[in-house]
Amino acid sequence: MSIVWSLLFFIFGIIFGSFFNVVGLRVPKKESIVSPPSHCTKCNRRLRLLDLIPIFSYVALRGKCRGCGQKISPMYPLMEFATGVLFAFTYTQVGFTYELIIAILFVSLLVIITVSDITYMIIPDKVLLPFAVAFLILRWLIPTSPWWDSLLGAVIGFCVLYFIAIVSKGGMGGGDIKLFFVIGLVLGTVNTLLTLFLASLIGSVVGIYVMKKTGKGRKTPIPFGPSIAIAAVISYFFGAEFVEWYQQLFI
Repeated sequence: MSIVWSLLFFIFGIIFGSFFNVVGLRVPKKESIVSPPSHCTKCNRRLRLLDLIPIFSYVALRGKCRGCGQKISPMYPLMEFATGVLFAFTYTQVGFTYELIIAILFVSLLVIITVSDITYMIIPDKVLLPFAVAFLILRWLIPTSPWWDSLLGAVIGFCVLYFIAIVSKGGMGGGDIKLFFVIGLVLGTVNTLLTLFLASLIGSVVGIYVMKKTGKGRKTPIPFGPSIAIAAVISYFFGAEFVEWYQQLFI
């Protein structure tokens, strides 16, 4: 039965992943997420139902618009697939508990900000604020232990990133700072700090790779949001194991 539920969560995930692509692409441009309907960004052709089936439409159309033949960004199916996998994995890790609500919303937020940050290097307040309110309410109903740890994690996450931004003189974006406040509400103090460490590590590796590939050195703009998202997922699901492993190093 768990396999069936995992498959259902995967299907729900790829469907919502398609919607998250729309949110991540339109909200930073201050566009409505419902109007106009989905269309080709090159020829403005309105997409039909057969063009909107997550992942499968992209494969069937060989990554090209049915109308103008222009290439469709592979980010669409990749984020749909990633959301499906994350939804299914979340269910296997959390199960049908109240925490599942927070976990699914958390994954959803991270997918949306990844899309927007990769595309525009922006993490919009209009995305962060609704999730922040939702997590404040949910962490009051489904608290961490101790209950104040989520609030402390939010404050520490915000303050640490804000301090880094000041020291680096703008090296840290405002969206990243506010994102860590929201992450802190979900993860609490320890896992928020772990997220920062892992995000810095992942971001450094990605940054070195991109700089070498482009040849532009440190002037290469690199979105930090995707690294934060990956680190936050790891911390949420495996943070306890990381902390235990770290403590054992000193025993």
